[in-house]
Amino acid sequence: MLTTDQLIDAIPDALDGVDVPGWGARIRGKVRDIYTHGDVRALITTDRISAFDRVLGLIPYKGQVLNQLSLWGFNQTRDIVPNHVVAAPDPNVMIAREARALPVEVVVRGYLTGVTSTSLWTLYQAGERRPYGLSLPDGMRKNDPLPSPVITPTTKAADGGHDRPLTRADIVGDILPESVWGEVEHAALALFERGQQIARRGGLILVDTKYEFGLIDSQLTVIDEVHTPDSSRYWTAESVESGREPEHLDKEFLRKWFAAQGYRGDGTPPPMPAEFVAQVAARYIDAYERLTGSAFEPAPTPAAPRISAALTRWLNPAG
Repeated sequence: MLTTDQLIDAIPDALDGVDVPGWGARIRGKVRDIYTHGDVRALITTDRISAFDRVLGLIPYKGQVLNQLSLWGFNQTRDIVPNHVVAAPDPNVMIAREARALPVEVVVRGYLTGVTSTSLWTLYQAGERRPYGLSLPDGMRKNDPLPSPVITPTTKAADGGHDRPLTRADIVGDILPESVWGEVEHAALALFERGQQIARRGGLILVDTKYEFGLIDSQLTVIDEVHTPDSSRYWTAESVESGREPEHLDKEFLRKWFAAQGYRGDGTPPPMPAEFVAQVAARYIDAYERLTGSAFEPAPTPAAPRISAALTRWLNPAG
């Protein structure tokens, strides 16, 4: 594990973006820079971090952690459902096949928790006992485990809007054929079970996660990322077993800090102190090492020229 001083020293080299000649126009997402070429796309995971639908700053090594953890997770689950990975020419880069993304966010939850408007705990606390078409008993408390993992799908919000909860009845027929949605349900629950098994080995609890699915050559495929601290909520098992408030090894740690400063997405976000940036980076690296069982090895910096050269070589191997 890198020391706090090493992480602070790495802040000036945190990756904000990459220009790659020869790959066409860049699509700049909240976290990734994306280039397309033929039937593949280059997904460059930067060190940008987002919450409250805003990019809030840079966390050193976060992009490398997310990309390498996704690659590892895709490899660990490829027996369950195919994924879109073609190659990984750099620690921050994934070459992926183009897919026709399904228009549903597939969130799997194992615990009654969360603070957003679509979270189970928010809906349950407001008196809803059949959110997403489920049936939840009375008397549950925040952070209680659910009887079994459940799928809580939502719409994919566009133009900065908010996701809307969906039921199975909303999806089948109107959004997706029943055969496709049934395949999604089976794959999502199997992926979540595998993710929980992996997390337990590292002393973590996979609380909930989000999957993106698409179709490649008419075959259901998991795309985007899988079981990362950005797409998933992880608690340390020790904190839960001791009865304390769950300790997060995910992006929730950052959200709570900004909320404590009075920021929830409106106006200019407060700057993150270097010590706090290092704490966030350390949690991402800790999650990587616990889940993979391997030590994190930082790639050389600055990252942008390294990534650009790797993608140029991948596109023109003979040149």
